[in-house]
Amino acid sequence: MRHFLSVTDLSSDEFRAIIKRGSEFRKQFEAGETEALFPRKTLAMIFEKSSTRTRVSFEAGMTQLGGHALYLSPSDTQLGRGEPMEDTARVLSQMVDAVMIRTFSHDSIKNFANASSIPVINGLTDLFHPCQLLADMQTYFDYRGDIQGKTVAWIGDGNNVCNSFINTAKLLDFQLRIASPTGYLPEPGVLKKAGDNVALVSSPDEAVDAADLVVTDVWSSMGQESENNKRTVAFADYCVNKERMALAKKDALFMHCLPAHRGEEVDADVLEGKQSVVWDEAGNRLHAQKALLEFLLNQPKA
Repeated sequence: MRHFLSVTDLSSDEFRAIIKRGSEFRKQFEAGETEALFPRKTLAMIFEKSSTRTRVSFEAGMTQLGGHALYLSPSDTQLGRGEPMEDTARVLSQMVDAVMIRTFSHDSIKNFANASSIPVINGLTDLFHPCQLLADMQTYFDYRGDIQGKTVAWIGDGNNVCNSFINTAKLLDFQLRIASPTGYLPEPGVLKKAGDNVALVSSPDEAVDAADLVVTDVWSSMGQESENNKRTVAFADYCVNKERMALAKKDALFMHCLPAHRGEEVDADVLEGKQSVVWDEAGNRLHAQKALLEFLLNQPKA
């Protein structure tokens, strides 16, 4: 029985196998075909943060696999009245087949997983967003082949997605250059484990230079709205515009996990431009997560 709380819960071979399977699921979906692999299986989805792509992709994905998904929010469950995560984990382990959690504290999901006897998936925490990286890498592999040895530029906040990119750089052996303002760097402990695969650089232009993939994210994530004004000043020179994209390789791709704020972290002409693959990237959340669910639900039970 396995959990998926971080990219590091997979080996490089397992990661590649999951995104390859995700590409197969996408082809089936586009051909109007589905595989009802898990009839009568149920995925519980706990959301303590709002969501569009995570909720729709897991709910639709579980349905396409022949199963069912339950949406649970704190206002609808005993979690909102203070029931410990561990107690909820023990109860749900008796009733459903897997749990996806989108929450604030990464420690909360770790505690939940420690008490659970069914697979637990990290749908986003303040530290990591590993499901996003499955979709991102599936998209890159579909367009350009294996990312090993390539150069990726991260422009902006050293947030949970950035931390997951750091983990993935080590796992899949690509070079990641990170350009973040002082005070907004990625988690030091995560950074340290990546070794030579990751470098902090002094400017966005240095990060983007001859890169194969350019990635950014919003300047203020959920829960940081009170910092908007401060962050707007700090990130003023971190917009991915046409001039900055021109520094990357001619065939470089652009990604953004969405939602995007046009004119802030990315200009509209980049987001909507020929190098942008953000819509396929978003769509691949569905297919990569179906492959992840298949991988986890086929593991032996604890």
